[in-house]
Amino acid sequence: MDFEIRAAEPAEYEHLGEITGQAYTGDGLLDLNEDDHYLNVLRDVAGRADAGDVLVATRDGRLLGGVTFAAPGSRLADVAGPGEAEFRMLAVSAGARGAGVGEALVRACIERARALDGVTALVLSTQPAMLGAQRIYARLGFVRTPELDWSPVPALTLLTYRLEL
Repeated sequence: MDFEIRAAEPAEYEHLGEITGQAYTGDGLLDLNEDDHYLNVLRDVAGRADAGDVLVATRDGRLLGGVTFAAPGSRLADVAGPGEAEFRMLAVSAGARGAGVGEALVRACIERARALDGVTALVLSTQPAMLGAQRIYARLGFVRTPELDWSPVPALTLLTYRLEL
């Protein structure tokens, strides 16, 4: 692994927001509309950092991607129940895909969850089209939890996964 995983610094928030927004719009996962509500949420890294842990992957001072970790009780958690942590908004820049960055960020979330007292599982939601991410989750031992699938908006059902710690 020729990159570092660490906490995001405030000076990186705007750039990580752009990487995250581009990852979702570039993959056709959002309306290509600057007014899209979720695009604005994806870009608001400072807002996520206030309620969770934002991790980044860097190489030679270059930002490659990031993820948001939500400990139990965080307002960022969408599907986590008691004793569960959650991660959200995993994104890797187009130029860094295929180099293990996404998997390293997920592994960092697993380590954070395991380090928390009382946390027995790590959960996440993903869009059906996010096949590359789903391959990472399966490789790392996450299992589908279709009973927890949910829809943030009527036209979109998010798939859920869980890793027992």
